Amino acid sequence: MTAWGDDRRDDPTPCRDQDHGRFEITQRDGRARLGRLHTRHGVLETPALLPVVNPNIRTIEPRVMWDKYGIQALITNSYIMWKHEDLRTVAQADGVHQLLDFPGVIMTDSGTFQSYVYGDVEVGVDEIVAFQRSIGVDIATMLDVFSRPDMNASEVEHAVRETEARAAQSIKAAEDTMLNGPIQGGVFRELRHISAQLMGQHPFAVHPIGGIVPVMEQQRYKEYAKIMLASLPLLPPNRPVHMFGCGHPMLFPMSIALGADLFDSAAYALFARDGRLLTPWGTERIDDLVDWPLLMPCVAQLTPEDVRKMKPKEREAMLAHFNLEVTLAELARCKQAVRDGKIWQLAEQRSHQHPALREAFLWLTTPPTMERNVRPDRFYTDRDAARDRDRDQGMWEDAWDWVVWSQLTPRTGGVLWGGDDTFGRPHVAKARRTLQLRWQAREGTDRVVVFHGIRGPFRERINEVLEWLKTHHPTLQAVILTPLGLVPASLEDLNPFAHLDAPPWVLRHQPEHDWIRRELDRLGLHGQAFATVDVHGDGMKQRLAGALEELGLSNEIHQPISDEHREQARASLRTDQGVDKLSVLLNVDRPSAERVMNGTTFVVNREGRMKNINDADGVHLFSPRLRDGGLSMATAGAQALLETRTEPLPTSLPRTEWWGHGSKGPAVVVVDQDAEPFVRKGRNVFHGFVLACDPWLAPGEACIITNEKGNFLGHGVSQCTSTEMAAFTKGIAVKTRGGYEG
Repeated sequence: MTAWGDDRRDDPTPCRDQDHGRFEITQRDGRARLGRLHTRHGVLETPALLPVVNPNIRTIEPRVMWDKYGIQALITNSYIMWKHEDLRTVAQADGVHQLLDFPGVIMTDSGTFQSYVYGDVEVGVDEIVAFQRSIGVDIATMLDVFSRPDMNASEVEHAVRETEARAAQSIKAAEDTMLNGPIQGGVFRELRHISAQLMGQHPFAVHPIGGIVPVMEQQRYKEYAKIMLASLPLLPPNRPVHMFGCGHPMLFPMSIALGADLFDSAAYALFARDGRLLTPWGTERIDDLVDWPLLMPCVAQLTPEDVRKMKPKEREAMLAHFNLEVTLAELARCKQAVRDGKIWQLAEQRSHQHPALREAFLWLTTPPTMERNVRPDRFYTDRDAARDRDRDQGMWEDAWDWVVWSQLTPRTGGVLWGGDDTFGRPHVAKARRTLQLRWQAREGTDRVVVFHGIRGPFRERINEVLEWLKTHHPTLQAVILTPLGLVPASLEDLNPFAHLDAPPWVLRHQPEHDWIRRELDRLGLHGQAFATVDVHGDGMKQRLAGALEELGLSNEIHQPISDEHREQARASLRTDQGVDKLSVLLNVDRPSAERVMNGTTFVVNREGRMKNINDADGVHLFSPRLRDGGLSMATAGAQALLETRTEPLPTSLPRTEWWGHGSKGPAVVVVDQDAEPFVRKGRNVFHGFVLACDPWLAPGEACIITNEKGNFLGHGVSQCTSTEMAAFTKGIAVKTRGGYEG
């Protein structure tokens, strides 16, 4: 976020002609994204707030917004300017930027909201778009048909169909001006689907989500969330999503987490006029305050009493500045949360600040597929109440998968325990699902021992006994019970399972037999006999001996093994770790992973942890990552995995297919001949140079890069899904980690 200041800022630099209207993603956290929208009045960084400016009533001057707060874009109403001859004359003669004295990006509304408030507008579909073009706006808006929440399905469908019928003529009237294509559909899921699909087929620059102001006014935030999930997954991902009329900071974290890019609102001025202050948790009345709920720069030298004593217009302006500063500060907080990979955590925190927002958040993070038994029963709280009990029950799985699939896992950093909410975090759901779909037990596994009782990682406590078990009971599968579920001992350092920052009582939670059984079933260990071992405190070996006896196995755990057997066990455990990480993190089937790991050697650090996996000749293949438990490919390792591929090379850019391609190897990205020499040198792959990719491509996952002939060029980390790969024309598609010039 641009630093606030009192000096005059330079005017923006126009984008390159070839980039006009393009949108690119620079960083993401799941569906939340930081982006850049290229316009003739600068490159707009998103997420962004566009303050509403009434050309007749300027509570804060647009130039102040640009100079003092670094606001890059605003929105004003073209219908008001068209209707008032004095404004229309100046705007057409000098341009809207001169009229408002604002050098940045200007978006205009078309009068649709006035039709909602007053019943109708007097301007034609072509006329209002042509007017917006004539006054030089950066982003115009077509005259869509507003759909209210109280309208029936037939009325809303008419609004959807009529809006789409106006699309082509509006785009023609806009010519080279960027145009908003609003999504309508009221509170009807299918109609939101239809609107998103129909409008997405036209070459709009931005897609506002319309018809949400009445929903927000009534604090129906669950309906607001439903509207987002019904609309966004079906929109072209290379176009920014604008939440029309949404500018309350309370809604920013959840909205951004679901993929919103732009916001607009007059709330900063309207609430100030009413003597109210915006906060991330709601509003406060200036008449009730002794101290500021948030100390913002504009009131740093004033008390609430000082502001109350001001003249009405002066007080209104001061409160408007306060509201705008609070709104911008919350937006900056959200942007940093995206950079840190913590936007869902922020949304979770904010959800506790208002009951309607909490209801929305619980509904979002409790999809119909999330059964009660996803976690131990005694952690269960009020999520059952959050489920839909109406006719829509069970209709949101795809939308939730759209959110979950985009999550980065494993990720760096600790996972803060949030009670029952922890299980609803999308990246936790992604980690659990990935593990359950990709991991396969060794052939011949017949029993399971479950270690529990301490914070991860477990290796310092159990390495010695794992070596003994590997020597004496090689068919026994060791697993770790974490508060997030079971994970094989070979993956005990995997984030988020091993990186949970939780209170001691969570870690000391007594194992529940039924939950462990369900977790074992999810891992494919159906019907396996199991016993649990508490590794906390003294006497762990005695407790393990008791567990082995319960499983009908020899339990002479106190008898040491020979140095030779210990080294053999260590090598076998490291091989297991390599095989399991190849399977879970690189999507390799177990037989192929075992072949790749056959004969490998290991480089370990002073703590005995693997740093590198090399082949028999010492060539570097893979590197287990110490920070998150992940696995990085070296160039030779990527080549080896490409050679194991049995699937034909992709020949198109398909829509993303969730979860249906386990064990098919890392996704392959095929680039054109222009990109080939740069990839071979280790340069990143940019959108526009990709010819094909696999449908299971996911953001943050390792991928292999080839040319059309299937020749290996390099490897990297995907920045998008296959659907996004097909849509974007600007920005980085794959961050290349190694090129191959052979």
